[in-house]
Amino acid sequence: MLAAESVVPHLPWIIAGALAIGGAGVFGWIHTTRLKIKHGYPLEGMWGQSLKPSSDGEAKQRIMLLTQENAELRAEVGSMKDRLANVERIVTDGGYGLGSEIDALRDRALENLKDKGSA
Repeated sequence: MLAAESVVPHLPWIIAGALAIGGAGVFGWIHTTRLKIKHGYPLEGMWGQSLKPSSDGEAKQRIMLLTQENAELRAEVGSMKDRLANVERIVTDGGYGLGSEIDALRDRALENLKDKGSA
């Protein structure tokens, strides 16, 4: 009986501690679920099955559209890289090569105009 008499005065603290641990567990579960929702991770049921987002036709259509848009953007970035390389070549050219290319283009344009009878 000595053991029960020594536990009884501390019983409110033991109950409060158990409730605090349980409350912390529930709060942690709610917080991780909120973070999963916020960052787009799929929610899982008790046995590990996926609850949200479900894979339906709408999701597959969205993935297909995003994949197509990604391919178009990659092609556009590739063409922009080519154009940027040309601009870098023009900017870093010593000036002599650029001047001769401009003169050659001007002469070719004048030749075309003379052939048409405009100049």
